[in-house]
Amino acid sequence: MNLLASLPTSIGTAAVAPALLILWLVIAAGERPGSPAKVWGAFLLGAGSISLLGILRAPFRDLVIAPDNPWLAQIVHSLFGVALPEETVKILVIFAVSARRRPLDDPMDTVVYGAAAGLGFAAYENLAYLVQHAEMWRSLAALRSVLTVPFHGALGIIAGAYLAIARTGTALGAHRYHRDWARMSSWILMLIGPLALHAAFDFPLLMLQKYPDLAPPARLWFGATSMLIGFSSIAFAARLVRRVARHHAPRTKVARERLSQLRRMWALLMIGGGAGFAGLAFVLTSVHHWLLNPERNMTIVLVPVGFTSILLGSMLLVVTTAIYLLGRSRLRTTI
Repeated sequence: MNLLASLPTSIGTAAVAPALLILWLVIAAGERPGSPAKVWGAFLLGAGSISLLGILRAPFRDLVIAPDNPWLAQIVHSLFGVALPEETVKILVIFAVSARRRPLDDPMDTVVYGAAAGLGFAAYENLAYLVQHAEMWRSLAALRSVLTVPFHGALGIIAGAYLAIARTGTALGAHRYHRDWARMSSWILMLIGPLALHAAFDFPLLMLQKYPDLAPPARLWFGATSMLIGFSSIAFAARLVRRVARHHAPRTKVARERLSQLRRMWALLMIGGGAGFAGLAFVLTSVHHWLLNPERNMTIVLVPVGFTSILLGSMLLVVTTAIYLLGRSRLRTTI
């Protein structure tokens, strides 16, 4: 099954929906969510960045095969064959989206862009896995939505948070006399942190995949280690989100009221996107059935329903985005 053709199906919904839900939770954590265009741009670029992995993996192909020690071989593969290329493309997306910063941009915006890039990457990867294992896609979707998808989002959050720290120097409560060290160490941790966590998470899974005949205690140990690293990374990313939001977002009564309005707008944006996606699913699925079924019966009736859903979803997206941008511009004019 083609990946794009599988989007308007149950498999496509199961692959993309967890990433969108987690992105909404990250957006709701900030008092001044960034531009919807940049957030969706980071999400789509994160998904498209998978196309660059082949280029970034090419220099390390010989290096991955070289070690004779199986443990060392898997360590090298998890580090240079998986973690380094994947985290590099995410960071490139974060830089590309957040390159043009305005004076009133909140550092939390960079965290949201990092989450969007990581979750876009996770959504496309999730879709590829579910299509590849279509016979067991339900159990695989449940497992990946709980751990793998939020883990990729967490790594994007960590990279975005340390990029925000590096740009401000005194973020996360760094002492004013150590701002240079905070900035320098943050630039390093922006890559080293996600890289180390990703490699540590993948190494046990690669060992289980490479050596299926391992003893049950060893398999249990590897699986538990991977889950521990994954959930710990998610918890650490959530902690970074709270700390960045607390140090850089105002907590006045007016700001909290505006936050509530912005969250409702983002909810409407999610509803509009979901309605458009559902309408597209109705249309494409109905046309597919209509072409394959010689009787061409009631399936074509769903096409108008699909177009109506697409129209309503698009209108909701356009109107809500317009209100959001006008309200944001008016606030900046007032300030």
